[in-house]
Amino acid sequence: MTTVKSTVTVSAILFDLDGTLIKTTGAAEAAWLDYANRYEFDYKESLKSAHGMRVQDLIRIWCKITDPTDLIAETRRLEDRIIELAKELAHEGKGGIQVLPGVKELLDKLNGYKDAKWAIVTSGTKHLADQTLQAANLPIPLHMTTADDVSIGKPDPEPYLVAARSLGVGITKCQTGLVVEDAPSGIKAGVASGAKVLAVCSSHPRAQIDDLGADWILNSLET
Repeated sequence: MTTVKSTVTVSAILFDLDGTLIKTTGAAEAAWLDYANRYEFDYKESLKSAHGMRVQDLIRIWCKITDPTDLIAETRRLEDRIIELAKELAHEGKGGIQVLPGVKELLDKLNGYKDAKWAIVTSGTKHLADQTLQAANLPIPLHMTTADDVSIGKPDPEPYLVAARSLGVGITKCQTGLVVEDAPSGIKAGVASGAKVLAVCSSHPRAQIDDLGADWILNSLET
């Protein structure tokens, strides 16, 4: 087997959070199963497109909640339930919120560069992002775009375009912004934004993301 290494210069790196930097799968799926039972929708069918989408979009689609006030309240309840279950799983030694391989070393390296521009772009709210990063003992970045900052979530490119603007950089291929993603909806968002996209097979098998337009696909962020 031959390993080929190459160097790519980028203006900024935009990381997805859950599934790319951390893993909350057990807690998130258990909380979502509670909602499937409560609102009587097809849990297995919903999982086919759930990963990477905003929580409020999932609740609107599957729980049929459209009132803005109710949607905000139910989103907060679901996210709080995810955090609660993650803490329970961690206490039981069953994982909880986990930092994925290579992530801490990569972020430490980025933070060591004075002029490095990077951000987290998550489909969760800032409340959920802050809680999960703290539980994972990862620093809350200076720049983070959450579901609270956009009107349309992934797979629309808006989250990545908003993040790029917050960093003061362009995200088109000629300016080499780099999106790092694991979920099909996020990969599609990155590609649609015009960025180069690095896909990581941390939550989906390669066969499910191979044809989505990513420039590179890795098994993990571990070097």
